[in-house]
Amino acid sequence: MKRQIIDTIQQYDKIILHRHVRPDPDAYGSQMGLAELIRTNYPEKQVYAIGQHDDSLSFMAHPDAIEDAVFENALVIVTDTANTERIDDQRYTKGAYVIKIDHHPNDDAYGDFLWVDTDASSCSEMIYELYEEAKETHHWKMSDAAARLLFAGIVGDTGRFLFPSAGVKTFDAAGQLIQYNFDRNKLFDGMYEMDRKLLHLQGYLYQNFVIDENGAAYIKVTNDVLRDFDVTPSETSLLVGSLGNVKGICAWVIFIEEGETIRVRLRSKGPIINQLAKKYNGGGHPLASGASASSWEEADLVIEDLKEICRDYQ
Repeated sequence: MKRQIIDTIQQYDKIILHRHVRPDPDAYGSQMGLAELIRTNYPEKQVYAIGQHDDSLSFMAHPDAIEDAVFENALVIVTDTANTERIDDQRYTKGAYVIKIDHHPNDDAYGDFLWVDTDASSCSEMIYELYEEAKETHHWKMSDAAARLLFAGIVGDTGRFLFPSAGVKTFDAAGQLIQYNFDRNKLFDGMYEMDRKLLHLQGYLYQNFVIDENGAAYIKVTNDVLRDFDVTPSETSLLVGSLGNVKGICAWVIFIEEGETIRVRLRSKGPIINQLAKKYNGGGHPLASGASASSWEEADLVIEDLKEICRDYQ
């Protein structure tokens, strides 16, 4: 699979890279990291990484803006995106050939060619594996910029190597990437430093979450709460893992009101929760998933389902 992707990259003069909406470090890391690798090894090619920019990820990179005409006869590569609805910039269909590279469950097998590895800690780890293959077969070189982006993606999706998904391959990749010339301290500051208002909201989460006797926990962050703390829904993504620090929690859900939709952020220390996410128009990893609810009444149904999952797990 990796060899075929590399051969396909060689065949096209224009390559456009997509990732998912509401990006996280792995989305930027895999998309932008692969773009940097292609630019480094094929400077004659036109390479674009597109999608709506998230200001919280400005420390990593900024996407490109392109016209529709650029898609003509272009290779499109979509990274870190499980289903077509979540692809940022739906013009991906305008390209000549589409490759999907992802580490989520392959419930939506889109594209002309797919490489999906659910055992990978992150899509950025998969891009590093692609580089390792290309280094042997096509003499690819790693740049400092690409190493920085891939390292950030791996760190982000493994929770700083704390999640069970971080395996031997993950640490091997990280060990190779840190040998390149980039400032890890500055990178970590960009990833984990928070504005005071976010820290205040984090305190609110700790003070107001609800937990039952089986370790099922939840907190509702309404529009009123967001206004009180002057925080946007996207900024709260930095806080989703916060409740994992609480002793006794088995799995938790954070509801974040965003316009007419309620974002459902599910996390777990053991019970499988991605099937629950699928039930509510979402999906993701077994221990980290997302979904959406159309009302607070539907959010309450999510809570009851999570309680049942934790009760059965105990």
